[in-house]
Amino acid sequence: MINRRTHVFSATMISLLCAGCGRAPSVDIIGSFFPVWMVCLAIAVVLTFGVRYLLMRYKLETEVGPLAIFYPCAVVLLTSLLWLIFYR
Repeated sequence: MINRRTHVFSATMISLLCAGCGRAPSVDIIGSFFPVWMVCLAIAVVLTFGVRYLLMRYKLETEVGPLAIFYPCAVVLLTSLLWLIFYR
């Protein structure tokens, strides 16, 4: 005997498997199509280098906490912001 919880789980899993994404946004760069998230990521890495330069110039890099956590978080933040600003 199958209970209600199993039916709900099965229906949810089937609907998730049937749901598909629309055409993913892509950018044509020298004849090759790249997903937009890759472009946003590349730009975010360059912007993070700019943030690092500014922090070092004003001697504030020691104030941001663990650098191994700060810079990857800055890349993720900038990537998400670029995606939301330009492609959403």
